[in-house]
Amino acid sequence: MIDRRVRALVLVAVFWAACLAGPGPALGADAIAVRAAHIERSAAGDGWSVSADFQLPLPARQEDAINRGVPLYFTIDFELTRPRWYWWNETIVQTSRTYRLSYHALTRQYRLALDGLARSFESLGEALDALSRLRGWKVLEAAQVQDNVEYEARLRMRLDTSLLPMPFQVGTIANRDWTLQAEWKRIRFEP
Repeated sequence: MIDRRVRALVLVAVFWAACLAGPGPALGADAIAVRAAHIERSAAGDGWSVSADFQLPLPARQEDAINRGVPLYFTIDFELTRPRWYWWNETIVQTSRTYRLSYHALTRQYRLALDGLARSFESLGEALDALSRLRGWKVLEAAQVQDNVEYEARLRMRLDTSLLPMPFQVGTIANRDWTLQAEWKRIRFEP
């Protein structure tokens, strides 16, 4: 008798946990993905730069938020480690850059800003195309890496909900529709 009650209670708990969790983060066409990425010598020759192409579909909920004047922040994270067999991997560089995507109703233009510099676009599609192409981001100085040593780089893009206005932050805590991020893209790198 007790065994049946315990089983029924466990089944109810599992059911409610599944209902509250909701669907998982999108891994299909709605997910951010790194299509291609590579590391190359920087233009000045004094370090290394990363370039990448992202697949960046914007779900309807985020598109609606932008069109209502809520800025969205997309962060690109880069990490470089040196694998070691005798200890944990050595972290050489951890850096990120954050883009601000917004809509200005007065000018009817979308703006993409990085470090105080902004570009304007006529449509959201044009702004997303520009955001999805990362070119020449200097991530390493030449002195930080050694020749003929193999390193592992990781790169991803994510929607940074911690930078949203406070009412949206509260709403995104339990809402998986706002969990947009790419899986880490691994790049082997040997200077």
